[in-house]
Amino acid sequence: MTYEIDKPEEQWRAELSPEEYRVLRESGTEPAFTGEYTDTKTEGVYNCRACGTELFRSRTKFESHCGWPSFYDPADSDAVELLEDRSMGMLRMEVRCARCGSHLGHVFEGEGYQTPTDQRYCINSIAVRLVPTES
Repeated sequence: MTYEIDKPEEQWRAELSPEEYRVLRESGTEPAFTGEYTDTKTEGVYNCRACGTELFRSRTKFESHCGWPSFYDPADSDAVELLEDRSMGMLRMEVRCARCGSHLGHVFEGEGYQTPTDQRYCINSIAVRLVPTES
């Protein structure tokens, strides 16, 4: 897959911390309930930590009690891409930044989420950076 931002892995490794690299570039997952943004209520925009692309807005963040920040809709439908993920013995939809291809988390669907989209974008805190809205 070709992305607008296409860097060699050595460059990504130099620009990201080891944990950021593990999640963003190797599709890792941070432990549940440990992420910086799991419980934050700060208003603002969540950007890709690797390339700065706007991914989610705080107004779509909700309490899902899953252990990771959850959103019901991306900031723009073109901001993320969804890919089938058959790891872990199940079918899931992986969420990646559409601009740089970095792994963000997974999206789950179902009426049980009781969101306007019936979706839960379960995103690793370390994959995003919150830019607070100025008051």
